[in-house]
Amino acid sequence: MTLSAVSKPESADQAYREVLQGLSEGSVNRHFDPYVDIDWDSPDYGVDKNDRRWVLPEADPLGRHPWYKALPVEKQIAMGMWRQAGIAKVGLDFEQLLIRGLMQYVVSLPNGDPEFRFITHEAAEECNHTLMFQEMINRIGEDVVGMGSIDRKLTMIIWPAVKYFPEFFFTMVLGGEEPIDHLQKSILRGGDEMHPMVQRVMQIHVAEEARHISFAHEYLRRNVPKMHPATRFALSLLFPTAMRIMCEMIATPPREFIEKFEIPQSVVKDMYWRSEESSNALSDIFADVRALAEQSGLINPVSKLVWKVLGIDGRPSRYRSEPVRRAAA
Repeated sequence: MTLSAVSKPESADQAYREVLQGLSEGSVNRHFDPYVDIDWDSPDYGVDKNDRRWVLPEADPLGRHPWYKALPVEKQIAMGMWRQAGIAKVGLDFEQLLIRGLMQYVVSLPNGDPEFRFITHEAAEECNHTLMFQEMINRIGEDVVGMGSIDRKLTMIIWPAVKYFPEFFFTMVLGGEEPIDHLQKSILRGGDEMHPMVQRVMQIHVAEEARHISFAHEYLRRNVPKMHPATRFALSLLFPTAMRIMCEMIATPPREFIEKFEIPQSVVKDMYWRSEESSNALSDIFADVRALAEQSGLINPVSKLVWKVLGIDGRPSRYRSEPVRRAAA
């Protein structure tokens, strides 16, 4: 065996350790406590059901739909409050599932493994996110639902995946994190005036999720190429499937919301994802993970077809979190 054959994997391992060290130090030097970094009792954070800042922004699929915009402002506000609380509740449910999966994963790590430190940092931050989301939900005052019963049954695959197919587990992690991260970044970039409590929660969540998403990308980029070709092929098909299913779970409003506010089914289909605008938005959510799939060797003729059939194919991003730019017609 040549020296170069030995040094290449050692160099890759060292680079991976350095990335994890940087992410871990970021968790120490730049982290948030929901009861220190959010002034919940500030008058600015008070909840007023006549506050127009609860109207959903253009970046939200419902907020930009003509049907929603034509409603009386009182109903727009009511729907906006429920929607913001509902997104937080689904996010909370996902974070709790993720924490359990992460803790199951670190149990198997040997002494000295750098993944142990960062994953434990990540789990601690996710615990803070659940506190933050629940506090916001309580203050909004809407008795919202989180994941539905079918969604919860689907997530039961997480625990065997952690043990027997960790690459698929971290794929599901991205499937839950990327849609809400994309939506929140789009809203923050959009510049619409929103309630300051919601804005602060989004800012904190986006800042810390950047590290969590970075780790999942690095983990898959490092481990997928080492997989047995048959297992890697299976993951190439599961990867876009997980993204599409989990986006549906995270991004689309629950039946209770649709019934409560009597949203026509034609409007629901327009928003998720039948119209050209909404189908483009669905594809845009996954630009980063399409790039990851290419870099990790998960793109092949069959998986390309799966991405296309699921409506989430398109141009991969050139770099993480690249803003979407579409040419004018």
